[in-house]
Amino acid sequence: MTTEATASPAAPSTGSGNATTPVLDTVEVAATTPEKEQPYAALGLKPDEYERIRNILGRRPTSAELAMYSVMWSEHCSYKSSKIYLRQFGKKVTPEMKKNLMVGMGENAGVIDVGEGWAVTFKIESHNHPSYIEPFQGAATGVGGIVRDIISMGARPVAVMDALRFGAIDHPDTARVVHGVVSGISFYGNCLGLPNIGGETWFDPVYQANPLVNALAVGVMRHEDLHLANAKGAGNKVVLFGARTGGDGIGGASILASDSFDEGGPTKRPAVQVGDPFAEKVLIECCLELFAGDLVEGIQDLGAAGISCATSELASNGDGGMAIVLDDVLLRDPTLTPEEILMSESQERMMAIVRPEKLDGFLEVVKKWDVETSVLGEVTDTGRLSIMWHGQEIVNVDPRTVAVDGPVYERPVAYPTWIDALQADTAAKLDRPVTPEGIRAQFLQLVGSANQADAAWVTNQYDKYVLGNTALSYPDDAGMVRVDEESGLGVSVATDANGRYSQLDPRQGAKLALAEAYRNVAVSGAVPAAVSDCLNFGSPENPEVMWQFSETVEGLSDGCLELGIPVTGGNVSFYNQTGDVPIHPTPVIAVLGVIDDVARRIPSGWQDDGHNIYLLGDTTLELDGSAWAGVVHGHLGGRPPAVDLAGEKRLAELLNAAAIEGLIDSAHDLSDGGLAIALAEAVGRFGLGARVVLDEVAGDADIDLATALFSESTGRVIVTVPREDDVKFRGLCDGRDYPVRRIGVTDATSGALEVQGLFTVSIDELRGINRAPLADAFGPIVGY
Repeated sequence: MTTEATASPAAPSTGSGNATTPVLDTVEVAATTPEKEQPYAALGLKPDEYERIRNILGRRPTSAELAMYSVMWSEHCSYKSSKIYLRQFGKKVTPEMKKNLMVGMGENAGVIDVGEGWAVTFKIESHNHPSYIEPFQGAATGVGGIVRDIISMGARPVAVMDALRFGAIDHPDTARVVHGVVSGISFYGNCLGLPNIGGETWFDPVYQANPLVNALAVGVMRHEDLHLANAKGAGNKVVLFGARTGGDGIGGASILASDSFDEGGPTKRPAVQVGDPFAEKVLIECCLELFAGDLVEGIQDLGAAGISCATSELASNGDGGMAIVLDDVLLRDPTLTPEEILMSESQERMMAIVRPEKLDGFLEVVKKWDVETSVLGEVTDTGRLSIMWHGQEIVNVDPRTVAVDGPVYERPVAYPTWIDALQADTAAKLDRPVTPEGIRAQFLQLVGSANQADAAWVTNQYDKYVLGNTALSYPDDAGMVRVDEESGLGVSVATDANGRYSQLDPRQGAKLALAEAYRNVAVSGAVPAAVSDCLNFGSPENPEVMWQFSETVEGLSDGCLELGIPVTGGNVSFYNQTGDVPIHPTPVIAVLGVIDDVARRIPSGWQDDGHNIYLLGDTTLELDGSAWAGVVHGHLGGRPPAVDLAGEKRLAELLNAAAIEGLIDSAHDLSDGGLAIALAEAVGRFGLGARVVLDEVAGDADIDLATALFSESTGRVIVTVPREDDVKFRGLCDGRDYPVRRIGVTDATSGALEVQGLFTVSIDELRGINRAPLADAFGPIVGY
């Protein structure tokens, strides 16, 4: 831990000569020593923010108050640069979008009604910077933190997912980060006994020193089990329970997550949090029993900013007052100062509000689960958050000024000077192969590229089926879990983003990420219902980054309004850059859908011989930002594909109708790599071959065969239909006025993908090429 992260300003002293006696920096002392210099800059505060704190308090802050404001006013906790834009998600809604929304933005996680008395909560958040500094613990504690958000809503966690972005696959440092991150996720999730049902893995040099580790969790509950966290009722007890508080993660929110890396490495290196999944597993069961016994008024997770966050947020959301005795916090390290205790982000801790008459019952439950507990104080009606240390008051603030009414910035916004030239550099001018040999070679080049490669090296380290309710998982387009064993009710979740598209046009890139996640849920057989997002960007102090961010939020909020699904919550991660070079804007969009019976789920690959293969949607010349342009030509330029969200909605409704009628046996989204990669993945999914003809696809759009294979036009899906259902299926498409073309037939005897007139590739060769990139870079694949 560095000095900058310690947040322990030297105490004033008294005495004469060389003898000094440390004096605790109390509220009383702060009021009488206005001239004392304080290390606010080392704690991430700007000079004007420090002056604002002094004005709020009418004096200088104590060291403890300075610690609290520094973490709670950090970018990571306060959203001070993004608030003015994020409000659009709450404004651009219709009554229809709110119909099934039980809890929206502002709580620990969003909650939707999925029917039959069941509710589902889900959220995605980042743990990016810690995962570069210490990949294993950074990723592991990212999983732990998002799971605790789910617990605090009263839900039982049932699944996790992750969206990962690393540097170049062949860079010397990438293996360190990849091994650590994947091991951390698998260790924590597997020990918790939660299935990891999907996600993404990307490699790009822009993420070299700024990997993105975005973790998602899903929980289920009955409607009546929903709980919100607030501190109401004067006299109610404030109880801290779970792991002891240690020196790990001090200042993580203000120092690590709210600053960028320079070219020599991180500018600040506070300790990364250390996770214990077994402690969290016990905490899950303990919290659920406390909720079931009606022994708590609410429970708040201690994540970013630790006790500073939990006390100030609970007080702000309740009656506004709380009195805490910090001496009663159970410590792993007895040398911690009060400032460090307030800033520590030690994991597996929760804070509960408990009625006095229920305290004994509460203590019985935590004792049963062998969870350490301490009563820190009580709710008051003073409107002040007061914290005592060794009998003296070290914090006396209005909690809203800490947790709610922090700075709100309208950062300078500037249209990027480079973007016009980038958009003018279209991929349409790049040479495309015309011979069968050339097309085959580029097809295999794409199949064997890092971002189109089989991610089994990652996903085989995760337990997909623990708990016994997993209906779909990787490599299907979405993960799906059963919510109710009797009815088969379930939910489907997909995460998507394409930083290349967003670099070309952030507004369009956000819509494309939304459309793809929406489509991936639809092809699983579910009806898209809600959105959570994790918005990963460079420094907000860069006006061009803020333009990218503003365009992204505008595009995403407009897109959700058009599709009619609400944003239930999410996360903003700024300062993902090295020196002056930001990452590509990377809005990771998670869409959750509902399916009335998981028995109707649709896999992404075909399993039966002689079924017709149909391509839904139109293909046009859209190669800008494509995987083909990047892999074959090392090119990024032009404008990303057009997106028709009304068309995406019609496609989802078509797929749902076809699923209900049992007309399709498989469905696979077309996205990165276009039809080429979709065919390769569908063939490889269950090892069943196919014969494909592209003449109609190319002829109808007047495009060449290479474009037909590699274009990334949106609103497209390949499905397989039993011959006996052909007429019904074509009639369904015609009745809904959605483009459909028969492009081939499944073939169980060939053991190959044959694109007639162009090439034939055996399934064994495809799988070998597709599995090679990650195995060659990081070692053997588990299970192969």
